[in-house]
Amino acid sequence: MSIRLEGLAKSFGGQPVVKPTSLEVRDGELFVLLGASGSGKSTILRMVAGLTAPDGGRIWLRDKDVTRLPPQERGIGFVFQNYSIFRHMSVGENIEFPLKIRRVPPAERARKREELLDRVGLGGFGNRYAHQLSGGQQQRVALARALVHEPSVLLLDEPFGALDVKIRSQLRRNLREIQQQLGVTAILVTHDQEEAFELADRIGLMERGELLEVGEPEGLYARPRTLFGATFLGAGTVLVGRARDGAAQIGPLALPIPLEVEHEEDARVRVLIRPEQVELSADPPERGVRLLGQGTIAEQSFLGALRRVRVRMPAIPDTRQAAPSVYGEEGLLIDAVLPAEVDLGGPEVWVSLRGWHILAPPQPRLLVCDLPDEGSPAPFPLVQALEEPLNAKVCLLGVTDDADGVEPLRAKLTEEAVAGGVPDAEAVVRRGDAAAEITAEQRQSLYDFTLLQFPEGGRVETLMGLLESLPAPLLVSQGKPETFRRILICTAVGEPGKADVRVGGWLARRLGAEVTLLHVLREGTTAAPWVNAHLNAGLATLRALEVPSRSAVRPARTAMQGILAEAREGGYDLIVLGRHVRRPGERSLRYDVTLQILADSEVSVLIVPPDE
Repeated sequence: MSIRLEGLAKSFGGQPVVKPTSLEVRDGELFVLLGASGSGKSTILRMVAGLTAPDGGRIWLRDKDVTRLPPQERGIGFVFQNYSIFRHMSVGENIEFPLKIRRVPPAERARKREELLDRVGLGGFGNRYAHQLSGGQQQRVALARALVHEPSVLLLDEPFGALDVKIRSQLRRNLREIQQQLGVTAILVTHDQEEAFELADRIGLMERGELLEVGEPEGLYARPRTLFGATFLGAGTVLVGRARDGAAQIGPLALPIPLEVEHEEDARVRVLIRPEQVELSADPPERGVRLLGQGTIAEQSFLGALRRVRVRMPAIPDTRQAAPSVYGEEGLLIDAVLPAEVDLGGPEVWVSLRGWHILAPPQPRLLVCDLPDEGSPAPFPLVQALEEPLNAKVCLLGVTDDADGVEPLRAKLTEEAVAGGVPDAEAVVRRGDAAAEITAEQRQSLYDFTLLQFPEGGRVETLMGLLESLPAPLLVSQGKPETFRRILICTAVGEPGKADVRVGGWLARRLGAEVTLLHVLREGTTAAPWVNAHLNAGLATLRALEVPSRSAVRPARTAMQGILAEAREGGYDLIVLGRHVRRPGERSLRYDVTLQILADSEVSVLIVPPDE
């Protein structure tokens, strides 16, 4: 293998940017790391190049461990997005520079310079300077300079991101041709899926520092394993039905589930439908077609040779939509593409399927905090109440500042998990400050929920730290949470309120609970139209999740008083609310609504951070 990464990891400011990552890139392969901004792909590239030191793991290039070698001793070529060519040098001098510092004789430098100029389509441009070149030409110079010393590995960090569409397409073809001619192994980083599909032999899909899937472009597109892969790699609709008799039941359709994709009987199953797999017709299709139903065209987009059509269909019993993400919709939105010249005849169309793909079942992950020294032991009754209905994987986390106490604490956690009725829980120990280490573990391993017992004795420092920084919902256990039958979701108008409804609704559906959607009005005021619109959209979202729900508007002097009064009178098992965001300069805890509700509530509280 030309490139081998073993457990490569990197954090900045205590926040993991690349989780432990292992990967092999074959000789002569063009491998693409694909992901959104901030997913960690460029950090991996810089660690391979030697420009950023890893916190852990090893890097092998051509079977040589280069983890601690400086960049100039790794035998790599690097192309940046911003060209990075020397503006005081001519094109020829730029290309020759890597050979000059290696003391290559002038005649050999000239030969290789002219060879590379010809390869990148810049023959005769050797005497020009950067200001006399277009952006595309400057990037060709950068590519030639990276290749002139015949590196064993070529690294490219968003090399075409600053170029217009036409030039970008031309350079992609040029790069692929040169890479294949030279047989050089390359890793290219991009957020552009079209670029990845056009160039890659294989693609590695990254999200939030984790390498989720690796495969050939066609395989990843047609058969992704994860919901993120399904929605990031191309457009499509993901519907959620039930597994019955070896098939995914989606309304009138029973779509066979492959044997390798295990689903329990009557469990939820996610079905990916790409736009090109959707058939639209003005008239009812012939018998034998997999007919989903009839809908109305909601919107159309002209794409040249193709037309993208979105169809709104009525709700299908026992079926909901996971993607595209919708809020306030009870029905289904199905995306399709068809030749631009096709005339559907009117807004009403019949929708049938030519193909589909069954995604692997998700398994939520729970991070359970065990902090007995802070009056917050692991809430095992709550874990037992959630583990089975959520089909969750449990991690039991302990934190210590004693280097010699790590292994004893790990053994203690394992024993506690067995005694607490969660024998399959994974025990994890971290060293340092409790709040910081809980947050770091959450960010590194992407848990769906963090569980914490409300601390006894008024010790809320760790809890406060978590409320300030936790990236995922925090479930604080209080009372006796043996079952969750009634959930109170406290929502305010705006995007944060939508996050509360989505998270609380997802949990309610898994637990079989009913929901009251609460909005608190200041006493003496009436609900504005946008408040009612927000509540109606929230109820529609909950109904789409098949959650029994109602709304309530309660006048009160403060939001906190209204929430606590409703919670006491309604007999709820769980309160869901957004994390309090402090105003600039606000220091007093008595203004922290989240913390006050936690202190005064008699039931468990789920705190939802705002969407990032």
